[in-house]
Amino acid sequence: MYLEYWGLKEKPFENTPDPKFFYSSKMHTEALSRILYALTNNKGCVLLTGEYGCGKTALVRKVIEALDPDLYELALINYPIFSSNEFLREVLFQYGADTAAGTKLELFHRVSAFGYENLKKGKQNVLVIDEAQLIEDSEIFEQIRLLLNLQLEDKGLISVFLVGQPELRERVMTYPQLDQRIGVRYHIHYFGHDDVIAYVRHRLRIAGANQEIFTPEAYVAITRASHGVPRRINNVCDLCLLDGSSAQVQIIDEMIVKKIQ
Repeated sequence: MYLEYWGLKEKPFENTPDPKFFYSSKMHTEALSRILYALTNNKGCVLLTGEYGCGKTALVRKVIEALDPDLYELALINYPIFSSNEFLREVLFQYGADTAAGTKLELFHRVSAFGYENLKKGKQNVLVIDEAQLIEDSEIFEQIRLLLNLQLEDKGLISVFLVGQPELRERVMTYPQLDQRIGVRYHIHYFGHDDVIAYVRHRLRIAGANQEIFTPEAYVAITRASHGVPRRINNVCDLCLLDGSSAQVQIIDEMIVKKIQ
């Protein structure tokens, strides 16, 4: 274990969406601001896309963390590999509502009734679907559209937050009636070199580091090795810390970065 060697309180480069380690790049900060604006102002559907490993799930966690549970009733679906019938039951399950079997129409009415009751109590309903590119049944997109159509006194019944890889954008565009209901859409790109440096330093600082651990040349090598993908950055830096502690170096240089590739 390298924690004691580098003076760290915990591992800084775990590939888990811990909000504590969230790095607020300009891109991620702008995405978070737009998403929260749309959800808190009842703008219908929000679409967030980005390549694998670029921090989408971390953003989802930050969004959830920012929504006051006294004001928002939240349902989160992580892997929507369902039939249309199963999808509606999963929505009910995530809301903590009655999931008894029924026809699609009965289930849809049950979701609607649950949403109406919340709205009357002053709570906005939010449905978050992560990895939405996995949706195979086209009828699920139609059900999402129908849920977005529901209103109470000119206020949308449910706000939907769709999150997925780039192909999700293309999928949604094939359903014009759903595509037209997207109030905010944002695409996350990979980090440039300056953000790679800031990201690594941020995570090290949160983990307890109080000194520079990587040389400038090491950061260049990390950017090249990871292509700016946060998940790859984590993998590279984690191995560098391990290798550097084993070699008992004072600072990690580009040779160590190249060695672990």
